[in-house]
Amino acid sequence: MTDALDAIMAVMEGAFDPRFGEAWTRRQVADSLTLRNVFFTLIDPAGAQDVDPDRVTGFALTRQVLDEEEILLIAVLPQHRGKGVGKQLLQEVIDRARNRSVTRVFLEMRDGNPAEHLYRGFGFEKIGHRAGYYRGAVGGPLDAITFAKDI
Repeated sequence: MTDALDAIMAVMEGAFDPRFGEAWTRRQVADSLTLRNVFFTLIDPAGAQDVDPDRVTGFALTRQVLDEEEILLIAVLPQHRGKGVGKQLLQEVIDRARNRSVTRVFLEMRDGNPAEHLYRGFGFEKIGHRAGYYRGAVGGPLDAITFAKDI
């Protein structure tokens, strides 16, 4: 678990711009990984899942409650974006959720996040808006958009 945590944190540090206040602390990630309904997926540049932690270029952290799953965090290192790694990662997350009998997947993202096109391409639809949700953002709180997809 420690290797996976290190890999997740390395990607988190490189992928999340600190001015938006979206990244989690090491403690938050470590605590979440102790819960039995929280899952992680690691991916390398070639799209292989659950790889050697030293080759991780993206990760997803999800939480399942009954037949629903929430994508808590999903990230790809900037130098690997636009190469299909994010698509492969999101597809793997959806496939794994479906295998656990999940019927609906949710995610929340910062309003204006350029990854919105990825989520919409997978059929996620906007279902909600939270004003001022990201309070750690430089320049004031930023809004969040909630999306859902039936699988």
